[in-house]
Amino acid sequence: MVKIRLARNGRKALPHYRVVVSDSRKTPNSKCIADLGYFNPQSEEYKINEEEAIKWLNNGAIPSDSVKTLFKKAGINKKFAESKVAKAK
Repeated sequence: MVKIRLARNGRKALPHYRVVVSDSRKTPNSKCIADLGYFNPQSEEYKINEEEAIKWLNNGAIPSDSVKTLFKKAGINKKFAESKVAKAK
């Protein structure tokens, strides 16, 4: 199963996360299939490639709870739902 999740980077007590697409059977820090962006929790700064994220969601990738929250902030969930409705018509 393919998942979209956060992979931790950074040093002790100063985490920095990458939003990655990876196989659920592997660890989050192992080699990823695709890198979608990053998230810095200290400054609440994030950058996510929307087109790639929507492409992976359409292909069946399942986001983790924390990634769902990031996608909601970025508006990707809304765009994904609109793309599903547009494909249905």
